[in-house]
Amino acid sequence: MSQHILIAEDEPKIAALLQDYLVAAGMTASIVDDGAAVIAAVAERAPDLLLLDVMLPNRDGMSLCRELHATRSLPIIMLTARVEEIDRLLGLELGADDYICKPFSPREVVARVKAVLRRAPGGDGGDGGTAVTTPDAAARACLAIDPARMRVSVDGQRVELTRVEFQLLATLAAHPGRVYRRDELLDLIYDDFRDVSDRTIDSHVKNVRRKLEQAAPGRTLIHSVYGVGYKLEYD
Repeated sequence: MSQHILIAEDEPKIAALLQDYLVAAGMTASIVDDGAAVIAAVAERAPDLLLLDVMLPNRDGMSLCRELHATRSLPIIMLTARVEEIDRLLGLELGADDYICKPFSPREVVARVKAVLRRAPGGDGGDGGTAVTTPDAAARACLAIDPARMRVSVDGQRVELTRVEFQLLATLAAHPGRVYRRDELLDLIYDDFRDVSDRTIDSHVKNVRRKLEQAAPGRTLIHSVYGVGYKLEYD
């Protein structure tokens, strides 16, 4: 089953960006933006790792980390925007597994998350996963994505995709109906900072569409939004 990351972060843009990158890396992620709600969210959602901002409203991340460390075995990565807090994070026996100082690269956060998960008991670096299948398969195109094996099928037919094509499809499928700009997709599917144009996405989308339609003729999953980008919607 996909490893679940709970993001405790009260800045919406940062939280959404982290969620997008984690999902693109084959994990699932949810967000809580209030320190007072973190303990309950951990109990309810049973995450595999907690990304915990130090400065949360209503309750600070340090006291939360200390309480969670005392009551359960949960990997925690602290996020801080204040350099002077780093010494406190390192000096106090909070139980955090790592810390990251803002501003940070979302790709670095994903790499740190995978590293901590690998060290956790039974961890596999966040690369595990099970197929995610759309509901109502009889009425709609049934898309199954297996992050662990990088396999895709539509209506039961296997679809062979390149790594970049897989990342593109998995990103769109993580949030059906959401419109992604071309530049957003470039950031999410390329992890080596290569200099590529927005039109590169158009070429990848064209290839993915062609392969999906070959496997399931008449099914349209990826839709263009004129002047903006792309979204995935089920028939």
